[in-house]
Amino acid sequence: MDLQKPPPAAPEPRPEPRPEPRQRPAGPTVRREPEAPEGCLAVAIRLPVRIVVLVLVVPVRMVWDALVVAGRFLNDTLLRPLGRALLWLGRAVFVWPFVGLWRYVLVPAGRALGWLGHVLLVVPLVWLYRQVLTPAGHAVIRAARAVGTALAWVYARLLTPVGHALMWVLKGLGAVLAAIGTGVWAVAAWLVTHLVVVPAVWLYTWVLAPVGRALLWCGKGLLWLLRMIVTGIGTALYWITRILFVLPALALWRWVLAPAGRVLAVVGRELWDAFRHAWRVAGHLSLAVGRFLGTLLRWMFVEPVRWVYRRVLTPVGHAVRDSVLRPAAEAARSVGRATRQALAAARESARRARADFRRMLLGEPGQALPADRREPSGREARSLGSSTTALTKD
Repeated sequence: MDLQKPPPAAPEPRPEPRPEPRQRPAGPTVRREPEAPEGCLAVAIRLPVRIVVLVLVVPVRMVWDALVVAGRFLNDTLLRPLGRALLWLGRAVFVWPFVGLWRYVLVPAGRALGWLGHVLLVVPLVWLYRQVLTPAGHAVIRAARAVGTALAWVYARLLTPVGHALMWVLKGLGAVLAAIGTGVWAVAAWLVTHLVVVPAVWLYTWVLAPVGRALLWCGKGLLWLLRMIVTGIGTALYWITRILFVLPALALWRWVLAPAGRVLAVVGRELWDAFRHAWRVAGHLSLAVGRFLGTLLRWMFVEPVRWVYRRVLTPVGHAVRDSVLRPAAEAARSVGRATRQALAAARESARRARADFRRMLLGEPGQALPADRREPSGREARSLGSSTTALTKD
C-alpha cells in the first residue's frame, strides 16, 4: 500500500479568448481612396483663394439663377405656346395640303394610270406572247431540232470516217519523222557537249571562280572599312548630341519645369476646388435670396390680392349674382317666353285671316278626286287574283 500522496497535477493552461471580429455595417461598402498628403503650399493658398473666388462667384451665380428663372418663365409662357402655334401652322400649311394632294389626287390618278397601263400594255403583250410568240417559238424549236438531227447524221456518217483516215496517215508520218529526229538529236548533243559545255566548265573553274573570290574579298574589306567609319561618326554625333542637347534639356526638365508644373498643378487644383465650393455656396445663397424675395412679393402683392378676392370680391359677386343677375335673367326669360307666345298668336291670327280672305274671294276649295291607277286593291294586289302566275290567271 502506497502511503505517499501523488504530486498534484499541473493546471491546464486556459485558452486565451480570441478577439471577436468587428461586424461590418450593413450596406454596400465604399472603398475610399487614400487621400494624398497636402503640403504647406496648398494649405496656405486655399483660404484666401476661396474667399476671393466666393466674392467673385456669388454675383455671377445670382445673375445665372435669375436668368434661369426668367428663361423658364419665358419658355412656359411664350416660347412653348408659340412653338405649338408654329407647329400647327406648319402642319396646316405644309403637311395637310400634301397629304390631301397625295390621298385625293395622286393615289386616284396612280390607280387610274395603273389600270390604263394594264389595259393598254399588259393585256396586249400577254395576248401577243400567248397567240404569236409562243407558236413561233415552238416552230423555231422544231426547225432547230431538225437541223441538229441532220448535222448529227453528217458528223456520224461523213466527218468521223474522214477524221479516222487522216489520223492514221498523220500517225505514220509522225513515226517516220521521230526515227529521223532521233539520229539528228544524238549528233547535235555530242557536238554541243564537246564544243560548248566542256569549254564553259573549264572557263568557270579556272577563270571566273578565282576572279569572283578576289572581288568578294575586296568587297568585304571595303564594307568593313565603311562600317568602321560610319560607326565612329555615329558615336561622335551621339555624344555631341547628348552633351549639347539631351543633358541640358534633362536638367531643365528636372530642376525647372517639373517643380514649376507641380506648383501650377497645386494652384490650379485649389482654384478648381475653390470655384466648385464657391459655386455651391453661391447656389445656396441665391436660393435663400430667391425664397426671401418670393416670400416678400407674395406677402406684399399676392396675399393682399387673395384676401381682397376672397373677403371682398367673392361676397360682393355672390350678392350681385343672387340679388341682380338671377332676377334679371328670370325676367329676361319671362319676357322672351311672353314675346314668343305673342308672336305665335299673331302668326296664327294672320294665317286665319289670309285663309278667310281667300275663302271669301275664291270660295271653298274643291275636293281632290281619287285617280284610277288600274291596279287591284286589297288582297288581289299581291297575287293578281286567285293565281300566282300570269299563265294560270283567269
